[in-house]
Amino acid sequence: MKARLVAVALATALLVPSARAEDNKPPAGFTALFNGKDLNGWQGNIDMKQRATMPKEKQADFVAGRTKTAHQHWTVKDGVIHCDGKGGVSLQTVKDYGDFELMVDWKIEKNGDSGLYLRGQPQVQIWDSENTPGARGADKNSGSGGLWNNPAGEKAKMPLKKADKPVGEWNTFHIVVKGKEVTVKLNGELVVDKGELRNYWFPKEPTPAAGPVELQFHGDPLWFKNIYIKELK
Repeated sequence: MKARLVAVALATALLVPSARAEDNKPPAGFTALFNGKDLNGWQGNIDMKQRATMPKEKQADFVAGRTKTAHQHWTVKDGVIHCDGKGGVSLQTVKDYGDFELMVDWKIEKNGDSGLYLRGQPQVQIWDSENTPGARGADKNSGSGGLWNNPAGEKAKMPLKKADKPVGEWNTFHIVVKGKEVTVKLNGELVVDKGELRNYWFPKEPTPAAGPVELQFHGDPLWFKNIYIKELK
């Protein structure tokens, strides 16, 4: 019996993201969005409203300028993407994604604030609620992972529970986007159960079928690694 319990514990540990043998090596069926070496496949952000309203002939130059700025403040060292909290530019995938399963490891400092855009829509919230209670209309127990830009009072706006690790430690999101539904697990805990992914930029229009994944700039130092995606048919 003891040997069996040890075997089960070992198998469980191997499923925990923090126990990965090697960073930036995707699990079976996933593709690495970050290669651990450089920002290939990423660009400075152009939001979905700008994509829809800016003349197409101007968009390439706009993105090139944003990318140049991004590369001055989003850098790669020791297999980690680091944002220095300056520059005013978020980092987004060059490619658009529709339905997908996404894994991301992230870390912030005290009072840190960021998020993940899904299909170009803000956002799965990342923030230090413990040290900034009330800053976003939430108490210190609200935690990360909620769909922050959803309407007030909607259940998915705030996470079901606080599952954040202490500031300065690595956290792991496991996110599934399917149709208009988003499910978020933070450090293995369910924090959003099939919340609605809304069209932030054009609220009266349907949710876009596809868009980029984005690491949000919010004026704070940030760290990301182990960014994996599996496209769902």
